[in-house]
Amino acid sequence: MTEPTEPDGPAAPDDAALPDATAAPADDLSPPQRTVRVRRMGRRVPLIAGGIAVVLGALLGLVIAVRAGGLPLGIDEEWSVELIETRSAWADAFALFMNMLGGGIVGVIVIPVAITIALIALRRPWAAFYFALASAASALVVQVLKEWYGRPRPEDMMVTSDFGSFPSGHVANAATIAVALGVIFPRVWVWVAGAIYTVLMAISRTYLGVHWLTDTIGGALVGAGVALVLWAALAVPLERERLARLARISERNAAFAQAHVTPPAGR
Repeated sequence: MTEPTEPDGPAAPDDAALPDATAAPADDLSPPQRTVRVRRMGRRVPLIAGGIAVVLGALLGLVIAVRAGGLPLGIDEEWSVELIETRSAWADAFALFMNMLGGGIVGVIVIPVAITIALIALRRPWAAFYFALASAASALVVQVLKEWYGRPRPEDMMVTSDFGSFPSGHVANAATIAVALGVIFPRVWVWVAGAIYTVLMAISRTYLGVHWLTDTIGGALVGAGVALVLWAALAVPLERERLARLARISERNAAFAQAHVTPPAGR
């Protein structure tokens, strides 16, 4: 005599049966879905893209050093002449403001430290670590390349600058900030604002006559590349932290709506 069997119930969900976490809105992710998304975070693309950008930046400096002996290329001279012809009082003021914003104590210490502290205050310690590390690593790579190539700066400089024209440290710093903040706050407007900031920084550096155009291109490649490589290295904890913050915001918003919209029980 066989024992009666219980009716078949719904099968317990496994990882394969979970909804596609990458297709769900971030605010609606449950803890298991967040785990799935974190595990699926692809690190290959930013690693390859960042590595290629850094290598291209270094190779650009090598080409300039070997083929032109560090002297300006044709495109450098043409771009410099065009900008010199557009100099005016208001453009001078803007370029000098960008010079202060992207370098010296303000650009190298005040802004990175302020952003790092703000991220810590937002309970994003991994994001703060990533931003600080990217800023420091980008500055280090730039200084190594400056010492390595030792490219002379333009003669018609409007401000004093340190040794080495290639790559531009101001532009590298701008590109690093742009990519890092785009990673930490993945919104289209953040990426667009970062790109505009980097381009304006590049224009201001050549306008002031402290860099050649190719210096700024090299700086942008190096700064963005370093930020991408470090993003690949820290992608999992960064994404886990970001999704956890979105979950906290979602829970807080739900509690607020429940308290202020839904009538209390019994009324």
